[in-house]
Amino acid sequence: MSTPHNDANLGDIAKTVLLPGDPLRAKYIAEHFLENPKQFNKTRNMFGFTGTYKGKEVSVMGSGMGQASLGIYVSELFKFYGVEQVIRIGSAGAYSPDCKIFDVVIAQGACTNSNFAVQYQLDGTFSAISSYDLLEKAVAKAKEMGVRYHVGNIYSSDLFYSANPDIWKKWADLGCLCVEMESYALFCLAAQYHKKALSILTISDSFLTSEVTTAEQREKSFTNMMEIALSLA
Repeated sequence: MSTPHNDANLGDIAKTVLLPGDPLRAKYIAEHFLENPKQFNKTRNMFGFTGTYKGKEVSVMGSGMGQASLGIYVSELFKFYGVEQVIRIGSAGAYSPDCKIFDVVIAQGACTNSNFAVQYQLDGTFSAISSYDLLEKAVAKAKEMGVRYHVGNIYSSDLFYSANPDIWKKWADLGCLCVEMESYALFCLAAQYHKKALSILTISDSFLTSEVTTAEQREKSFTNMMEIALSLA
């Protein structure tokens, strides 16, 4: 079978999928961490690969930017391909002074300005949280590796360029560690399909210090995050 967005046949994709936003990061992980990787998707250049890591089958695939794009790929992975857990591995902008460039953030939950959860027709606001099982294992692996990490709430924004450039300060004041653009939708979909999901992020820039990493660094040097995620397969 295939979908409008995925060339894969049933069985081509592992039960665990690592999901970076950047398809080139997916390609980098496949080439540098997986044994015998085979490409299962190239539609719209959203590359996907399946291989093994320390004897366990794992897939890695790009999701694109934003909750709308991730929503398409994750829905198909859960609904059509039998995927059981999706681990987002992405970049994030620091809101907290404790979060330094290249630190790892393991998301406990996600706030948002998105209407993604409106589709569920709830009479309140859905609290989108990660899988505790995956969270606990990721924290243990980060400790084992001696990685600087933080666990807590994050902010998933639909806007990269906001008309109100200081709005981030309100989210920071409520304890959000950092901002990215996908995790709220991921956690919603995991709840919808009764699957597991986690977001492991690397701080790529800071709203407090104006430090910024390069595109090449974001693609190739966030290896701590990659190794923690791979250990969860």
